Amino acid sequence: MDFTFTEEQQAAVEAAQAVFSGVTPDAVPSPALTPGAVADDFDRPLWSRLATADLLGLVLDPEHGGAGLDTIALCLVLRESARVLARVPLLETSAVAMTIQRYADARTAAELLPRVARGELVLTAASNGRTGHDPAELAVTAHRDGTGWILDGLQTAVPWAHGADRIAVPAHTTEGQTVLTLLPRTHPGLTLAEQYSTSGELLAELRLDSVHLDAADVIDTDGAWDWLHGVLATGTCALALGLGENVLTMTSQYTGKREQFGHPVATFQAVAVQAADRYIDLRAMEVTLWQAAWRISSEAGGPLPPAADIAVAKIWASEGVRRVVQTAQHLHGGFGADTDYPLHRYHAWAKQLELALGPAAAHEETLGDLLAAHPLG
Repeated sequence: MDFTFTEEQQAAVEAAQAVFSGVTPDAVPSPALTPGAVADDFDRPLWSRLATADLLGLVLDPEHGGAGLDTIALCLVLRESARVLARVPLLETSAVAMTIQRYADARTAAELLPRVARGELVLTAASNGRTGHDPAELAVTAHRDGTGWILDGLQTAVPWAHGADRIAVPAHTTEGQTVLTLLPRTHPGLTLAEQYSTSGELLAELRLDSVHLDAADVIDTDGAWDWLHGVLATGTCALALGLGENVLTMTSQYTGKREQFGHPVATFQAVAVQAADRYIDLRAMEVTLWQAAWRISSEAGGPLPPAADIAVAKIWASEGVRRVVQTAQHLHGGFGADTDYPLHRYHAWAKQLELALGPAAAHEETLGDLLAAHPLG
């Protein structure tokens, strides 16, 4: 078996590294020193550079102006973006665009996706539900109204919603079906309230009061929301991996220079063992991430559905990234808490990623349900 990445995937990484090379994590105020959001909008200049580098259409078909690559390529680029804490809705826009391409009708795809590839249309997704502990698709109701749909409900902690053009909102019908709605950010009956993430980013609470949507703005194909949720969860694992790898690099560099008793602290056994444990965490995060991304991209069969691989990857991502930043703070000592040093920013982002799309415990429960439903030989 060949586990190397393709030339096209490696080229995407190189393009991403070139774009993100000019990004610094401290370009916005520190979340530790800012009572509200660190910025009112995402990094629009960086978004434009991503569009110029053809990275916003990376996973779209050539007919829509894209490169036709897969979820693995997207995760490779997301991994690079997290190393510098890039403040762009790359995961959300790409995941929703892939879902539109896969499940929406051809007319909707032709209207929206070329604009996504050019950087003209920003997408995000409401995946948090009412509280973050309940399924997102149960937070909003949808019922038919003639040829359209009426939506009512509430979604919290929607990332990048204040700057997005369309918000993918899952909703359930009285028949028990889950539909995926493509809601314009400004629409009668829709209200956005400000919320703030652990990382200091501006989130939104969405209140939907008899929101009417045309049928063209609703994807009622079975499986659309589950597939989107899986891509979002897998992409979050890629972000956690990239962040964790950079934090371990920062820790290695610091402990290699910091001396006690005339020797670098990295040479002390207690320090080396802790760093080695975190390296093992990162390798486990990596292998489970690529397993999940491969199952999504290849649609390969297995004893369990792809949701099981996604759950395993998110369990490792949530637990692993938490341990990596905690160990980094410990080995940096008081210097790690200095707000002029970027480590505290990575810690805040890591906590956000740990809980996004559900903490480890939620995915352990999902994995248990899947094992019960699909007994292994």
